[in-house]
Amino acid sequence: MEPAQEKSSRATTARRWGPIAAIIIAAVVVVVILVATPSNDEKNNEASSATTTVAEETSSPTTTMADSDSESEAGSESESESESEEPAVTTTTEAKIGGPSYTIDPNTESPEGVLSYPRAEEMGIADTIDWGDRCDTETGQVRIPWFFRIPCWMPFEGDNGGATDNGVTEDTIRIVYWTPQDNDPVMAYITDAIMNDDTNADVEDTLNKLIEYYETYYETYGRSVDLTVMTGSGLVLDPISARADAVRIAEEIDPFMVWGGPALTTAFGDELMARGIACFACGLGGDAEDYVARHPNGWSLTMSGEQAILLVAEYIGKRVAGYNAVHAGDSDMHDQERVFGIVYEGTGENAADLNAGFREALGGYGVEVAESISYNLDPATMQETATNTIAKLKASGVTSVILQADPVAPRDFTREATAQGYFPEWIIGGSVLVDTNVFARTYDQEQWANAFGLSTLGTPVQEGEEGNVNRYEWFHGEEAAAADTIGVIDPYPALFYSILSATGPNLTMENFADVMLTFEPTTRGVTVPSISFGYSGRWPEHLEPDYRGIDDITEIWWDADAVGEDDLGVSGSGMYQHVNGGERYLLGEFPEAETEVFNSDNSITMFMQTPEAEASPYYEPLSPAANN
Repeated sequence: MEPAQEKSSRATTARRWGPIAAIIIAAVVVVVILVATPSNDEKNNEASSATTTVAEETSSPTTTMADSDSESEAGSESESESESEEPAVTTTTEAKIGGPSYTIDPNTESPEGVLSYPRAEEMGIADTIDWGDRCDTETGQVRIPWFFRIPCWMPFEGDNGGATDNGVTEDTIRIVYWTPQDNDPVMAYITDAIMNDDTNADVEDTLNKLIEYYETYYETYGRSVDLTVMTGSGLVLDPISARADAVRIAEEIDPFMVWGGPALTTAFGDELMARGIACFACGLGGDAEDYVARHPNGWSLTMSGEQAILLVAEYIGKRVAGYNAVHAGDSDMHDQERVFGIVYEGTGENAADLNAGFREALGGYGVEVAESISYNLDPATMQETATNTIAKLKASGVTSVILQADPVAPRDFTREATAQGYFPEWIIGGSVLVDTNVFARTYDQEQWANAFGLSTLGTPVQEGEEGNVNRYEWFHGEEAAAADTIGVIDPYPALFYSILSATGPNLTMENFADVMLTFEPTTRGVTVPSISFGYSGRWPEHLEPDYRGIDDITEIWWDADAVGEDDLGVSGSGMYQHVNGGERYLLGEFPEAETEVFNSDNSITMFMQTPEAEASPYYEPLSPAANN
């Protein structure tokens, strides 16, 4: 690490219970992790005590400056200086149901038949209930070998109300999972780079077996998911086929909910929600106010672009700007104060507005941008785009390139930079999957040795200790058919069953949404991110209520010499180092001091074992047939 330089020139009331789900998705562009954590007070008092969490981790998370829910079919060729103003949201959402008490009032009455173990303990009746084999009554949590496991919910008996909403019957809940075509060229551009050869048949098999797992441990109130896997009729960026798929789903299936959708068009989500069908990460475009207007049907499983630009701007303004470019590969830059350029993926109707908002946020810290260049996610033109982009950055004297890119484009940008003899700093600023080892190893390593920035990924734990892959194998005794893709598909059922357990038998989308919006933010750790929905007080007032996912972020740098396993378990050279053991920051928490990257003494690539504060007991799995 270089010597330090002198720099030139509404909090919400804590809820009593905290069932939580954390989700971060990246498909076409998203990897996901789903977490459930105890409330901060509970964990601080006793890490191993019973908690009231509602969700399960799935995989490695990431975020994007303009995530897949914000993408659209309209390409953006250059940035716009226009700004998108959002009126402050003043509406509130009040919980209509209880489960455990979701407010600070312990006397809140739960719906009949809906009771968590912690709530039963508070009522003094936990010992009178038969919680079944899935419950560890020593901790009040389900018998899953993971610290962030959910609380036990009382097994339901009685009338569940039958057809409580569209897609719901006495016995089933109709769900549609949308998946792209196996031969979609945009998807192939992403997956071929990391040799992911999972097919849609593999995905369907794995998803059905994940549902089997969740229905063994989660309370479903007498219903089982009736899953339909739909393969898209067109490409992920085609609005016509996307809208046709949505119409078919609504008219032929009429589900309770849809999971996923074409990532590069808003037409799919727009059509579904106009017909009153809810969806997770199905392609809703727009800003925070749009989500409020679509209540209760539109939900994103990622950090929004609006949220990401605030975090990245704060990081650069407090820890990067005003110092010299000491991490550039060109030593002539080491004595120069940083000059910033931005390269961002512009395939989306709001990408230019987000870029303008990002530059404005940087301006709030006195940071100027010398060059801002958009590109479109088009494999056919990427080489030409890279050539022109690098030439512009070099000509403008940019020492530090802020990347807000898809996970493959940096391969072309870095190769072209080397070809042109240009070796700047590469700052990871909310780039989708760029913060994963598996993709970073595909970039020009001479260039990427100068890469650092931010990631929503938790600090990983050595394979065999944590992860949805391991829990799948623990339960089923075999590897998932879609082993490379399980991190993308698992978050959907993980979130859904977590919320379902707390919603109860009266399953309506309004009740489901009320549960999501009244959850306490997740406990903060280092192996998982923290997320919240609703009114957490973590974001400016105009971004709440929050219908998005992850809230915090960590600082990373690329160690080209480090050896270890990547995100798919492949051993090799090149690993991300997590600064200060993966310490994470919410908006407003970055220290005003020079970044501490490229210091192996204060960084870690992964934990060999799960940190003690996040360790869990081991449990023998229940037979898949032993559903409760």
